Amino acid sequence: MKLSQIRAFVAVADHCNFSEAALHLDLSQSAVSHAIASLEEELGVQLLARGRHGANLTPVGRRVIEQARQMLQLQDAIAKEANLEKGLQGGTVRLAAFRSVATHILPSAIARFRRKFPKIAVTIIEHFDHVGVEQALREGRADIGFTHIPATDEFEVWEIVRDNYVVLLPPTPKLRNSQLTWEQLVSHPLIFPCANDTCYTRIHNHFLASGFQPNIAYEVNEDSTIVSMVMQGLGAAIMPLLAVKPVPTGIQVCKLPVPLERVIGTAVLSNALHTPAVFAFLDALKNVGQFSEKAAV
Repeated sequence: MKLSQIRAFVAVADHCNFSEAALHLDLSQSAVSHAIASLEEELGVQLLARGRHGANLTPVGRRVIEQARQMLQLQDAIAKEANLEKGLQGGTVRLAAFRSVATHILPSAIARFRRKFPKIAVTIIEHFDHVGVEQALREGRADIGFTHIPATDEFEVWEIVRDNYVVLLPPTPKLRNSQLTWEQLVSHPLIFPCANDTCYTRIHNHFLASGFQPNIAYEVNEDSTIVSMVMQGLGAAIMPLLAVKPVPTGIQVCKLPVPLERVIGTAVLSNALHTPAVFAFLDALKNVGQFSEKAAV
């Protein structure tokens, strides 16, 4: 008998419906159904009567439901005592991130973390790029940072997402193929990030490695300004997809002739002493499955 089976049993009993119980548990309906069926098979009795109007406790189900609730309450009590011992009933986690991470990755991660540890405060320090993030970690102004991989040995890093660079083209003329050639790309005036931006170096070197010279018409600091200029037909741009989202209606998103990506990871100072709250947040990040999915066009 597993606690996951007990949790599914209690959820279905509370909601009288498998699909609503699945939503409550953030599981698929088939996973909940399998958990209940496995529990009933192990016990040798039917706990829930399924019908057109939902799922209801059988007589034996009504007799054991309170014991099932007590098992979950005991589990919560054990976890609470352990968290008290680990110091997870207070404190602060300080995060340093650049804009695209702060916009698209952190909100869901913080929401998950706060549901589990509501008494731990989370603060965000936004930086222009990953260079500022790493400096904040060095100076002790942040506990966890989001940076590019590879990083130097002074940091311990974990990959969370791979973000493809894409080509942004004005709304017209419409292209038939989203896969560009180098010849097509260099025929457009390009809106580049400023020369002191690491994205500038990465994109420029990508061109040179393929034997082409980019036709740079503008150098712009802000991502939103670059996107607006593309929308007005002033040129094409090459940007990480997370920095573009949500893509404005009308802008054409195309693939580079040769793929280019940036790997984003969480980082902490290798030799620093971290609080239990920091380790808890790192665990929360590692357990968010969506972060390991590759951003793609």
